Amino acid sequence: MERAKKAESIETLKGVFENAGTVVVTHYTGITVAQMEDLRGRLRKEGANFKVVKNRFAQKALNGSSDEALALFKGPVGIAYGPDAVSAAKVSTAYAKDNEKFIIIGGLMGKQVLDAEGINALAKLPSLDELRGRLLGMLNTPATRIAGILQAPGGQLARVLNAYATKDAA
Repeated sequence: MERAKKAESIETLKGVFENAGTVVVTHYTGITVAQMEDLRGRLRKEGANFKVVKNRFAQKALNGSSDEALALFKGPVGIAYGPDAVSAAKVSTAYAKDNEKFIIIGGLMGKQVLDAEGINALAKLPSLDELRGRLLGMLNTPATRIAGILQAPGGQLARVLNAYATKDAA
């Protein structure tokens, strides 16, 4: 590989490490191409990506990081990453449960190094869309209650008038 391409690969990885919400570091030994494509497809649906990386490039991209972060990159390593903190962790954890050859080593969340348990804990958190839905639900509930309360006296008056009208007609 030419020096320019190596430097470009390192810069790309630096961008991934800086911009991703979470980077999940995995071992993928023994996974077939079809299984890898399945994983990539699942990640794409959630807005995340999977990339096989060279350890030396990753370590150079993480230059200045802690030794714990550098220690994650040993053996055949692939990284799953996404813009939010939960999507890559959720998909990777679910895929690791289905396929024993896919092993989660740990991950990076900004400058913080996470172990496999940390990634599992992150995967249990609700996604950004779920949180938005919950927030909207909480915001709509008071408005719905206020509308119901404001509508109740008018409805009661209408029922009273209807009762008098049916009483006089009978």
